[in-house]
Amino acid sequence: MITEHAQDARRSCASSRPYVRGKFLLREQEKIFIKGATYGTFRPDDSGCDYPDPAVVEADFAAMARNGLNSLRTYTVPPRWLLDAAERHGLMVMVGLPWEQHVTFLDERERARSIERRIREGVRACAGHPAVLAYAIGNEIPASIVRWHGRGPVERFLRRLYRAAKQEDPEGLVTYVNFPSTEYLELPFLDFVTFNVYLEAERTLTAYLARLQNIAGDRPLVMAEIGLDSRRNGQDVQAKALDWQIRTAFEAGCSGAFLFAWTDEWHRGGFDIDDWDFGLTDRDRRPKPALDAARDAFAHVPFNGRFDWPSASVVVCTYNGAATLDDCLAGVAALDYPDFEVIVVCDGCGDESAEIARRYGARVVETPNRGLSSARNSGLAVASGEIVAYCDDDARPDPHWLRYLAHAFLTTDHVGIGGPNIAPPGDGPIADCVANTPGGPIHVLLSDREAEHIPGCNSAFRREALEAIDGWDPRFRTAGDDVDLCWRLQEKGWTLGFSPSALVWHHRRNSIRAFWRQQKGYGRAEALLEAKWPERYTRAGHLWWAGRMYGRGLIRPPYLRQRVYHGSWGLGLFQTLYRPSPGTLASLPLMPEWYLLIAVLAGLSALGLLWSPLLAAVPLLVAAVVAVLAQAAKSAVHAAFPAPRRSLLARVALRTLTASLYLMQSFARLWGRLAHGLSPWRMRARPALRHPLPRTLTRWEEYWRSPADRLQAIETTLGEEGTVTRRGGDFDRWDLEARAGALASVRTRLAVEEHGGGRQLWRLRCWPRLSGAGLLTLLSLTGLSAAAGLAGAVPAAAVLGALAVSGAVRSLLECSAATAAVASAFEVREVRWRSSIVRDLVALDSARAPAEEPATLTPAGERAP
Repeated sequence: MITEHAQDARRSCASSRPYVRGKFLLREQEKIFIKGATYGTFRPDDSGCDYPDPAVVEADFAAMARNGLNSLRTYTVPPRWLLDAAERHGLMVMVGLPWEQHVTFLDERERARSIERRIREGVRACAGHPAVLAYAIGNEIPASIVRWHGRGPVERFLRRLYRAAKQEDPEGLVTYVNFPSTEYLELPFLDFVTFNVYLEAERTLTAYLARLQNIAGDRPLVMAEIGLDSRRNGQDVQAKALDWQIRTAFEAGCSGAFLFAWTDEWHRGGFDIDDWDFGLTDRDRRPKPALDAARDAFAHVPFNGRFDWPSASVVVCTYNGAATLDDCLAGVAALDYPDFEVIVVCDGCGDESAEIARRYGARVVETPNRGLSSARNSGLAVASGEIVAYCDDDARPDPHWLRYLAHAFLTTDHVGIGGPNIAPPGDGPIADCVANTPGGPIHVLLSDREAEHIPGCNSAFRREALEAIDGWDPRFRTAGDDVDLCWRLQEKGWTLGFSPSALVWHHRRNSIRAFWRQQKGYGRAEALLEAKWPERYTRAGHLWWAGRMYGRGLIRPPYLRQRVYHGSWGLGLFQTLYRPSPGTLASLPLMPEWYLLIAVLAGLSALGLLWSPLLAAVPLLVAAVVAVLAQAAKSAVHAAFPAPRRSLLARVALRTLTASLYLMQSFARLWGRLAHGLSPWRMRARPALRHPLPRTLTRWEEYWRSPADRLQAIETTLGEEGTVTRRGGDFDRWDLEARAGALASVRTRLAVEEHGGGRQLWRLRCWPRLSGAGLLTLLSLTGLSAAAGLAGAVPAAAVLGALAVSGAVRSLLECSAATAAVASAFEVREVRWRSSIVRDLVALDSARAPAEEPATLTPAGERAP
């Protein structure tokens, strides 16, 4: 029976209950860090209550509050009087909902229905109470049970329990407590992610928390159990372990941690457990050293005072961004950091952006409109901080943004650190759909902590590293600048990092027209990147990342097999889900160039009206269209939207719009690429007439050079002139491949004759080579043209023949251009080498010559007597 006090609490809880925003939990608009301990399980009393006498509970809760704890976790449903006691002491309760997880619970339908019924009853008993932090719908389903049922059925059953809990208490947060042996369970519907982790080495725990953060994605990560047994390790060792475990958890970006346990008193399975002592207090509630350690560590979350924080400069660049700049600078002004300055660069603004910036006390730099990269360089030029952090004018940083970035710099050698950028709620349904669509700023990770790319809207760099590479490349006016910067830093041998909790709230485009313009601009940026970094693009003009992309809006292949590492006999301690990279066939529908293939198939299908055998292209056309539609539909189905309690019609409309934006994004990006020269038929070398036949270039040299130096010099010259090069592998009989286009290339092989005295005869063999796809295309077009001519379909034969001839001519031109480029590089580099050798010899002679009085030169340049 619900008491009057509980009814009042239910009516007034709406404004005080915790809720999730991004990577953190909030309550009444304030971020809260969970500083808790587990409570129970205890021996039931005569009435069946799983908790101690109310007087003992009151004393326990008072002691928790005195020692800085603000939460507790139970393993059974607490009575409402216990929730009332927690509220009186300012404690929040994560309510455990117990059921028989240790048996094959899905083998019996009645058992599964009984579990759901008990979940509903447990949530209903606590629903609406302001002391409820969250509900845990399960705790560590054994790995063998999950393996028995299969990953999919268990995930679907947990989703079923989640929905049941939400129906009983819509405002309550719901989680499932996982552990390393089943970390592969994908549960994106949970409000936040919780794990029980017992690792007794600080470095190991740090590494694993980075992994868990990537599993959690844009949601908070909470440690549901951490601790150490004092019976086996000693109370002092337990205290030291809890100190670094707490610090490590919060410094890794966790939103909270529960210590196992409040007391050594522990009852399980009908027995008192007396051979483990994990408590902060003993069985008589006497404090152990671990309680003091926990109190001190919890007092300084998320970071303690042991860090000497470097100075930082926050640079915000804006171009007529007054509509969002005020919110951005309000977030910057609220940053919790001891030493930072704010620089706002107005890049040709014609609105009130400068006035808004001055109102917040920021240093304002006003420049003509020269683009984003130039504006970022202007901010760098006046920055005085050791760290230069960049935030876009339509993004608002989390209060601890700079702390997490700086902590990553202090604990690693990375020259750049990035963090997630999350779409804020309340921007409207179109912005929600755009946030679930590809084309947004996402990070690419090489490992759990090392990044290949970090978006510029949330990035920070060591100032000396930016200055060493001359800052941002001003040719990138609106996009692509962050990709180029990351590549240049890595080219120097430096590395980039990722801090999962250094987040900013980044507004997405809230109109379809704005999204279209943005994606066209990204296509233009990709064309600029390909012109500067051709070796990072495929022949078709598609960029391949070495790392893995993270974030919302990722394109999902129509099919992709995922495998779980269970270990031999299912006994692996850390059982991981492996997502293999999609193969070539699975990747093709994900590329904007897939639309070009659809256009080619549509053209062949249209020619089928002139020659019926070409109608065989129609099924291929249908398959190509279905593949891209299936990919968009699958991706939209997995999209996540805020405020899930929408009508069925609204949910269908959101996912339909999301799927449409998937298709639009690829088409708009392709449009931008083609409009700025990034096409499969682009020429990467200057056109030149050189017969594309095998040839040998020779050169006599009086000064010795190593073959590696010579080849590297040729490679460098080709790259400077825009020709794409590729090195031969360890088992190849060729050294360099020069490519001028997508259809053909030229390969080279170098031989050196040594003639004594450092003299050498260099021989460079060059021969043309058609690409496999190019050769197949030419043969297919030629064959089809001949077949159409023999069948009397002259118009179709003429069209196909013209295409074949055009392809052959294009291949010859590409071979000719590549041959000329190789020959030119071989010859031009000789002149440069001779000049450098002469300079070296002159410098050597000058160093050996005796010192002279400075010479005076006459106007004619002759030495004066």
